[in-house]
Amino acid sequence: MKPIILIAAIAAGVAIVGGVVAFQFMQKPPAANQPVDSKPETTADMTPGNEIAEISTAQGTIKVEFFPKTAPKHVESFIKLSKDGFYDGVLFHRLVTGFVIQGGDPLSKDISNKDIWGTGGPGYTIPAEFSDIPHTRGILSMARSNDPDSAGSQFFIVLEDSDLVRASLDGKYTAFGRVIEGMDVVDKIAALRKVGGTGMEAQQPLNPDDARIISIRILER
Repeated sequence: MKPIILIAAIAAGVAIVGGVVAFQFMQKPPAANQPVDSKPETTADMTPGNEIAEISTAQGTIKVEFFPKTAPKHVESFIKLSKDGFYDGVLFHRLVTGFVIQGGDPLSKDISNKDIWGTGGPGYTIPAEFSDIPHTRGILSMARSNDPDSAGSQFFIVLEDSDLVRASLDGKYTAFGRVIEGMDVVDKIAALRKVGGTGMEAQQPLNPDDARIISIRILER
């Protein structure tokens, strides 16, 4: 399926989700990052839930907590998919320096067909649960298409504290958790060598096995 470009310089790939053509995308990173001057405030309830996710990757372990009071449907879906083994073996298929690492596409398990990476999902979509949680370093958020209610299984972790990154993401994607351990692992994944070039594959890891999620376990605190 041929990738397309959507509004506001958004990179997308065509996907079939629940029988409907959708476009899994995230906005392109800002041209330059600017450090955030102060800690942003939020009115959202970021009280952590009773469960955490232990994401085992080829580079080490990442632990995340969830915001079930602000994004209950996204948290519920991520936990269910994790318990079902849906994420086992998928890749962080998109590595964008200074912006995010993105993963969760079941199609990325197939390294023989890289053209479709970033276009898969769980077969259903999740209604938007946008909030004013700032997309700062370590925030876990859900990728979606141009339809606000089109999130599925693909997620991303924010790499930098930047006003420009926040302007690209805040209020447009559902933040549903944050990294509590293992940002050094996130940084290792982000620093992996990429395919490069100018095509849609430019941000893919050159060696897919280096960016692989081995498993995601859901644990009680």
